[in-house]
Amino acid sequence: MSHDFLLEILQALSDLGIFGIAIGLMIEIIPSEIVLAYGGFLISTKKIGFVSALIAGVLGGTLAQLFLYWLGIYGGRPFFEKWGKYFFIHEKHLQSSEKWFEKYGNVVIFTARFIPIVRHAISIPAGVCKMKFSLFLIYSIAAMIPWTILFLLVGMELGTHWNQIESVGIKYIKPIALMASGVTLTYLLYHLFKNRTKSQ
Repeated sequence: MSHDFLLEILQALSDLGIFGIAIGLMIEIIPSEIVLAYGGFLISTKKIGFVSALIAGVLGGTLAQLFLYWLGIYGGRPFFEKWGKYFFIHEKHLQSSEKWFEKYGNVVIFTARFIPIVRHAISIPAGVCKMKFSLFLIYSIAAMIPWTILFLLVGMELGTHWNQIESVGIKYIKPIALMASGVTLTYLLYHLFKNRTKSQ
């Protein structure tokens, strides 16, 4: 995606204020961290408020995942094999997310949000496996809150240099991804130990 085209989209979204942030995260033509960083820039210029931007970010990001979850329920994997490219979801995303979901279970809906590749499609196997809706919703919202806060704050710090978020953001994403992987593994080991103790 060219820089000029990116600016045009973000300008169009910024004209909608906080609704632009929500819409940008819902359709995710642009990576969520870029949309949120631009939102942080708008906060720094006093065009929008932090709390309203946070609510819009969490709402938009959660709705995007709910959409994939419902498509997983009603369309299943075959739907994404055929049409996934139109949602920027490819076979590698499906395979990675399925492996994580099968291996770690429901908790991965929270932790996988911070792990590249997996986070884009983790809602699909949750839908295919018909994960309980209320639990899916809670995990999704819980993950979107820190993700939204982080990149709004980074965008506020970068100010007019918000477009450097991809190079700057990687410094934050890598340790977060490692922490999320660690939490997931700890959760798995805990349940394995718990189940083994019960069977003895």
